[in-house]
Amino acid sequence: MKEQFYNYIQALQNTITNKLEAIDGKAKFQEDPWVRAEGGGGRTRVIENGAVFEKGGVNISAVHGGLPKSMQTYFGVEEADFYACGLSLVLHPKNPFVPTVHANWRYFEMYDKQGKMVDQWFGGGQDLTPYYLFEDDVKHFHSVCKQACDKHQPEFYSNFKKRCDEYFWNAHRNEARGIGGLFFDYCKANESMDMKAWYNFVTEVGDSFLDAYIPIVLKRAETPYSQANRDWQEIRRGRYVEFNLVHDKGTLFGLKTNGRIESILMSLPPHVQWKYNHHPKEGSEENILLKVLQKPLNWV
Repeated sequence: MKEQFYNYIQALQNTITNKLEAIDGKAKFQEDPWVRAEGGGGRTRVIENGAVFEKGGVNISAVHGGLPKSMQTYFGVEEADFYACGLSLVLHPKNPFVPTVHANWRYFEMYDKQGKMVDQWFGGGQDLTPYYLFEDDVKHFHSVCKQACDKHQPEFYSNFKKRCDEYFWNAHRNEARGIGGLFFDYCKANESMDMKAWYNFVTEVGDSFLDAYIPIVLKRAETPYSQANRDWQEIRRGRYVEFNLVHDKGTLFGLKTNGRIESILMSLPPHVQWKYNHHPKEGSEENILLKVLQKPLNWV
């Protein structure tokens, strides 16, 4: 399974970066292979200062070795070895009317002292973070997510949409990071889904990503914007940074397993603002977005 999924994310990385380069038309992804001293490594690809994408990364990794003490405590196990592979991406467009997007799809195995696999699971998802609310864009993104889920289990979309709303929540701000999407974790074999079925589901979601996001980019990338629009984008990016550094489990796992710092923090945008006690005017487009982020909505 781990070889099959790693082959999948290698191919998916190529598909996604090729498509994004074609859309940007100016910048190219720079590839940075790396090796982890404790075992494994990855292939980081970053695009910067493009015509469409101000900064973005589409990274794959496959790491293995002894599970660090901090993660033993987190998983409630004693000494164990692990293998983890996945693709993680974040795209920060230049135009404030094009939303930021995040996605990842991952696979994990755990082994006992004798090298026997004692646990395995899939995780992942994809979510959208707009700076201005276009309901058609949000409905499109969620519709593609639902279509991917509905091919496998009828309750998947509602369950994983709810988990996404709960996970990407900036509790210290009492607001969502964005308008959600899908989030699933610890997807293990059960009575209705063996690991092959989970593989089929996760790769279905991965394959749906470009269909969910690219039409929105193409629709909004040429929209004229003002400096005020740009300032609002950078203020909202600050909330994105806060979530990633305070709450995100993926960031925590990477830091606690001696992951590659440049790849872990690739998700951070290049230009951000924190304005003291900033509140947009009541009734403004900026204020409309904030009200939507205060309570998760059903979009499809």
